Amino acid sequence: MGRRDFLEIPRRTSPYRTVAERVRDHAELIHPLPLATVEAQAARCMDCGVPFCHNACALGNLIPEWNGLARSGEWRSAAENLESTNNFPEFTGRLCPAPCEPACVLAIGGDAVTIKEIERTAIDTAFANGWIRPRPPAFRTGLTVAVVGSGPAGLAAAQQLNRSGHRVVVYEKADFPGGLLRYGIPDFKMDKAVLDRRLDLLSAEGITFECDRDCGVDVSGQELLERHDAVVLALGSERAREADLPGRHLDGIHLAMEYLIGQNRRVAGQTVEVVSARGRSVSIIGGGDTAADCLGDSHREECASVQQLVIYPEPPRTRTASNPWPQWPLVLRSHAAHEEGGVRAFGIEVLGFEGDQRGRVCGITVVDVDRDGSAGGRGLVRRPGTERRIDTDMVMLAIGFAGLRPSPLFEQLGVSLDEGDTRITVGDDLRAGPVVVAAGDAVLGAALVVDAIASGRRAAATCDVLLAQRAEVTA
Repeated sequence: MGRRDFLEIPRRTSPYRTVAERVRDHAELIHPLPLATVEAQAARCMDCGVPFCHNACALGNLIPEWNGLARSGEWRSAAENLESTNNFPEFTGRLCPAPCEPACVLAIGGDAVTIKEIERTAIDTAFANGWIRPRPPAFRTGLTVAVVGSGPAGLAAAQQLNRSGHRVVVYEKADFPGGLLRYGIPDFKMDKAVLDRRLDLLSAEGITFECDRDCGVDVSGQELLERHDAVVLALGSERAREADLPGRHLDGIHLAMEYLIGQNRRVAGQTVEVVSARGRSVSIIGGGDTAADCLGDSHREECASVQQLVIYPEPPRTRTASNPWPQWPLVLRSHAAHEEGGVRAFGIEVLGFEGDQRGRVCGITVVDVDRDGSAGGRGLVRRPGTERRIDTDMVMLAIGFAGLRPSPLFEQLGVSLDEGDTRITVGDDLRAGPVVVAAGDAVLGAALVVDAIASGRRAAATCDVLLAQRAEVTA
């Protein structure tokens, strides 16, 4: 490996399995690259004096450092370095959109380092070689913490607090822990064995999981405070954004998560009644990751046809002058599901839904929209004469999340919410009252997995400090 590797070695990532193969199952999408190939990719890292990739990573991952270890084949040390800042690299290495990569200095005029590829390879290699083992704390403080919610933020907070020596109990309202990692993210993006492997480690480290426990209902806030010395709220942003449109009541119109959760349960072998796209003419409204997840599951269910309707006009293929490096590139993004079939239509606003005599959706009324130049290009205006009907018999609404699911737990704990009841607001004086902190989407709004883990780590640090302060006062 030499100093010109970033100029001479082209960027390469793990190839997807063929479309014909992968749409027949729910296995993960990629064929991982050989270690030697990934080591060559790590050699492309320039070990910049000012590594902008650090700034773009919510976790502050030491990217040039573990790239340097990987290029030398020191995979065990690379994984240890990675785990020093990231509790769950196997999650981010599969699910994070990698904002670090467009911030890579190489991306100024070329192809960024394959940071996400190297990250996933490091942690998967460590697991494959048995290097990742339970690390229970050497001592116990005698204090206990309740973590409400077992998504990435809750799990990160739980692991950090457990490492500090506190006894941690994670409460989860679903039948198994994992939050959206289990019931939301399709298996083709992350096999649930990856999640269960980590949960087994957390249990072996001393963390307790109590499932089928809807805090605020099955366990009151008062009970949590009586049982524990602190509470971390990592509830997620579960309330989906609705479409207040004519015909929304019709059968066959579903929220995206209703579909995705059911499909994950079906793939897990659970005998539950689920929303199915099999044989349907599916319309997915929305342009983000959740819409693409619905698209991928629809293909695997063998829908009759599928189209994705995106309200915003198609983004450019490359950066514009107003969107320079190292900003997040506002360009067209495609997922593996888009390679698998279906139609993606941009610049289409949905005006309403039409139903048949049985009360089932049979059509969507739409109109084309363009950017409104008078509003600085940010607004949208309808194009006259383009209103029309699109035939469909199943609709999925994947238009984002509106915030927290209503729960009596907030009032029971005396927790404040913002004006729209979408997020938990953190007071200025956390030293007063019971130790209750929040993490993840509950404070950020719907965010990336890397943001959730970082928020969980911050919440754990805050909780740890507050518990230490209380201990000093009562000593």
